[in-house]
Amino acid sequence: MKLIEATQDRWSFRLTPAERAVLVELIETYPCVPSAHARHQAATPLEHARSVQIQQLLDEALAEHRATLRRQIRHWIQSPETLRPEGQAWTLHLRAGELEMLLQVLNDIRVGNWIALGCPDPLPEEMPRDPQRAHAMATMELAGWFEISLLHQIRQDSGS
Repeated sequence: MKLIEATQDRWSFRLTPAERAVLVELIETYPCVPSAHARHQAATPLEHARSVQIQQLLDEALAEHRATLRRQIRHWIQSPETLRPEGQAWTLHLRAGELEMLLQVLNDIRVGNWIALGCPDPLPEEMPRDPQRAHAMATMELAGWFEISLLHQIRQDSGS
């Protein structure tokens, strides 16, 4: 992925066919962080009943937010204004809000797969032998690669 044009609130990146395919496939996996990961903790046993109500509201709001974001990101990535074929490559066009949305989705995918691996710290140096764990690790790393690539190139362009 390479930044090819930037204005104050719009960026264009050149993607190889493989990068485009991986990005689209990653987006299809959203959301990845388990709902149970966002838990409200009661401070005292007396607050437990209220905590259950708060957790239910939190779960509902999170589910609604994720469903909305999933629809938005899928609609966005399928738009010809977003990803355009350009010869042997693809051009990805991002506005500021779209960049934020894409980074949020990629981060959810990265963190969700890290959670699926059991939150290892440090990360294993070798690929797990179990195919599901290996897929989770590869997905986590690819989402992280896209996040870092986007942020690094935008930061370099802004002169930071």
